[in-house]
Amino acid sequence: MVNAHTFPGFPKRTVPFFRELATHNDRDWFAAHKAEYEAAVMEPSRAFVLAMGERLRRLSPGIKAEPRTDGSLFRIFRDTRFSHDKSPYKTNLGIYFWEGPGPRLGNSGYYFHLEPPILMLGAGLYLFPRLLLERYRRAVADPQYGAELAAIVKKITARPGFTLGGEHYKRVPAGLDAVPEAARLLLHAGLYAGIEAPIPAELRSPALIDYCWERFRPMQPLHRWLTAMIGGGFEL
Repeated sequence: MVNAHTFPGFPKRTVPFFRELATHNDRDWFAAHKAEYEAAVMEPSRAFVLAMGERLRRLSPGIKAEPRTDGSLFRIFRDTRFSHDKSPYKTNLGIYFWEGPGPRLGNSGYYFHLEPPILMLGAGLYLFPRLLLERYRRAVADPQYGAELAAIVKKITARPGFTLGGEHYKRVPAGLDAVPEAARLLLHAGLYAGIEAPIPAELRSPALIDYCWERFRPMQPLHRWLTAMIGGGFEL
C-alpha cells in the first residue's frame, strides 16, 4: 500500500515514455513497454493521487482521491469508435480529484494533465450534464449567485496565465437574463479555469505537490461555487 506521505516525484522515464508513445502509438509497442508504463506512470501516479488528495482536502474537505483507473486515474486507452483517429492510446496522463455525489465527471474537481511538453492544471467542470446545465443557467441568471460567480471568474482570470474555458453557445438561451458582468457565462456548456506551462523541474520531486497546490488554490472559489450549485445549495 502506497503511503500518501512518500510521493517522491515522477521518475526520469515518465516524460520520455509519453513522447515515445506519441511516436509509436500501436499495441505492439505498448505491449513491449507495459512494465515501463506501470513503473514510470501508474505507480508514481497512485502515490501522487494520495499525496495531492490529502493536500487538496485542506481546500475542499470532501475531495475524492482514488488511486485507481476509473477513479482519479483516467484510462490510457482511447475510445476510437466514433473517431477518425484510430490511435489506440492517449499520449497524456490525466488525473482528477472530484467532489460530490454521483459520477465523477458530473462533479466539479481539480484536474492534472501531463502531455509533453506541457503540464496543465485546472478546476471546474468540463461539460455540464443536460439537467445540470439548466440548474447552472438559473444560478447564473440569479442576481446574487450570478454576480458572485462573475466576481470569482474575474479574480481568477486576472492572474497571469490563468484562463477560463467552456464557452460553447453563440446566443444566450431564450427567457434568461443576468447581471451584465455575468451575461457571457450563460454561453457556457461547461465551466473551468486552468493554467498551463512547460513541464516544471518539480515534476521529478516531492515539490510537485507544492507546485500544484499553489496553482489549484486560486481556483478553489470556482470549484466551491460549482459544488454548491451542483449539490443544491442555492435557492433557485
